[in-house]
Amino acid sequence: MIERKQVSRTRARSSGRARDVSAAAIDARVGALDWERIARELDDRGYALTGSVLTREECEGLIAIYDDRERFRSRIVMERLNYGLGEYKYFARPLPPLVEKMRVLLYERLAPIANRWSHALGRSESEFPPTLERFIDKCHRHGQERPTPLVLRYESGGYNCLHQDLYGEVAFPLQFTCTLSKRDRDFEGGELLLVEQRPRAQSRGTAITLDQGEGIIFPNQFRPVRGSRGYYRVAIRHGVSTITHGCRFSLGMIFQDAK
Repeated sequence: MIERKQVSRTRARSSGRARDVSAAAIDARVGALDWERIARELDDRGYALTGSVLTREECEGLIAIYDDRERFRSRIVMERLNYGLGEYKYFARPLPPLVEKMRVLLYERLAPIANRWSHALGRSESEFPPTLERFIDKCHRHGQERPTPLVLRYESGGYNCLHQDLYGEVAFPLQFTCTLSKRDRDFEGGELLLVEQRPRAQSRGTAITLDQGEGIIFPNQFRPVRGSRGYYRVAIRHGVSTITHGCRFSLGMIFQDAK
């Protein structure tokens, strides 16, 4: 019992440090990312690694609140729905300040890329506004009012089946995820899987290794690819390979709200 109380106090201190650091540094950190490279890699291969975007303290702070029921609106046990083996929880509003700030900043940087993709696929009606606030207003006008950022938890043997994240009529074509646990210390295995299905071709898979605090941006459903007759649509699914040891937490950042 004493040990559990000490762990709780340690986690609480970590959470407090994460809030302090985030308020001072997250804006500059996101702005310092190589956005020209990120845009180029998203166009060329359909995903882009950001490198380290969260500190160890910030990652531990988000893990520390996972057991706080009041911070989340719902809990999903994957096995019950044949999604895989593990669980995830959607944050309730208000979102943690770090998550809210990241969501706002990333959206603003990704909206021009999302608009370019929509135009390439002939979907000019899917114009995305320049700010997350205006985009969320659009979601709410379509009955999508539940926040979608989430924390995922997998123990040894856990995995996530290939899927697409669809939450309603209004959807943003890109999403972000960041590993919160330390690879080779907290867990082994658990690579992010991206599988691309081009028309009249076999599927192509990519396994991506992320360490604590490292992020990736990737499509939630489709991406445009230039062909000999212009752009065509390529379907993307994602998942997580089997955790072979330990416990893996990750942050998922989806930009549209859900019904």
